[in-house]
Amino acid sequence: MFSKRLPAVQDENRVTRALAARTRPHLDLTVSNPTAVALRSGGVDLFADVEGDAGLLTPLADPRGLRYEPDPRGLRHARLAVSNWYAAVHGVLAPPDRIVLTASTSEAYGWLFKVLADPGDAVLVPAPSYPLLDALAGLESVALARYPLAAEDGFRVHTSAVAHEIERLAKDGVRTAAVVVVNPNNPTGSSVSSAELDALLALAAAKGFAVISDEVFVDYRYSDRSDDVRVAAVRDEALVFSLGGLSKSAALPQLKLGWILANGPGALLGDALRRLEWVADTYLSVGTPVQLALPRLLAQSRRAVESVWARVLKNESALKSSFPAGGAASVAPLTAGWTACLRVPAVRSEEDLVLDLLETHDVLVHPGYFYEFPSGAWLVVSLLPQPDVLEEGAKKIARALI
Repeated sequence: MFSKRLPAVQDENRVTRALAARTRPHLDLTVSNPTAVALRSGGVDLFADVEGDAGLLTPLADPRGLRYEPDPRGLRHARLAVSNWYAAVHGVLAPPDRIVLTASTSEAYGWLFKVLADPGDAVLVPAPSYPLLDALAGLESVALARYPLAAEDGFRVHTSAVAHEIERLAKDGVRTAAVVVVNPNNPTGSSVSSAELDALLALAAAKGFAVISDEVFVDYRYSDRSDDVRVAAVRDEALVFSLGGLSKSAALPQLKLGWILANGPGALLGDALRRLEWVADTYLSVGTPVQLALPRLLAQSRRAVESVWARVLKNESALKSSFPAGGAASVAPLTAGWTACLRVPAVRSEEDLVLDLLETHDVLVHPGYFYEFPSGAWLVVSLLPQPDVLEEGAKKIARALI
């Protein structure tokens, strides 16, 4: 009776069951919602000032939001706001006609999988990476395959690893429709260099697949290499899509607006945009009020970004102080994003360690296998919690690992 696109059995894992059974509080070091961690700007809660001319909610009250005059790609003045944001913040030319608005990055993935892949085609994603990609691919009847990012060289993308996986799939008769790069990566924070993108786009042009560059954390890069790519869709050697949105770039996930910036060879790009517009017109999912508010929301976004930066870097320092260099456990260098990857001795399973931390020490972290780390034992810790919570949690983790 039910679709095979969904898992046949959706069992809760051991960590979820342990959380549901808890009767006492714990320190949550997995929180990823920036509106729930008391971020501050200018000495006040970032999300407390919601009224008046400078309030975050004021732009949403535009009376034009009561009219329904949809544009499948998104209202032009909203797409122009995204274009201006790219120019002002990242120094990138992003013409509005190459931008399509979505309700979220997840929806952007879904639309692109619809445009690029037939059922049974493959999409390659990095490992480690955010686990939501499995569900998004499954809902579109697309096969998901992974190419590894090795910890030993800073989780860098290697086109040779992508090419190897494409060839392996081809031997089984599976076409690769797209390759995803998460730039910066979540959770490792690693970024794609110009040379790495050169090689990947050359392979894409030769093999006929598209590149999807998830750039939602582009505003949270703390130590770029000199040749790190910020926006992949400035390139046009192959079909390439850059993804972004308010969720991270303005720390406003609840307003539900993302975007796709597309580029590629002229005729191929035009065909892709027409097909993407057809999909968008089928859904018309982006609300009018948030589109009308977008120019002001993006204009205020740096305040949120700077608040997150301050919190993340303070918490990273506290985490490192609990795990000094040379110890049995080590914190991977933080180059971007708002999570930290903690490499731990592989003396027991990650899940057993996470359960022990929760049940014995009242600290919740993510196991590395949630993110498909290809080797070693890892814990993934959010750097968004309030500093006293992070510091206490880090000390408890360190004591548990002794």
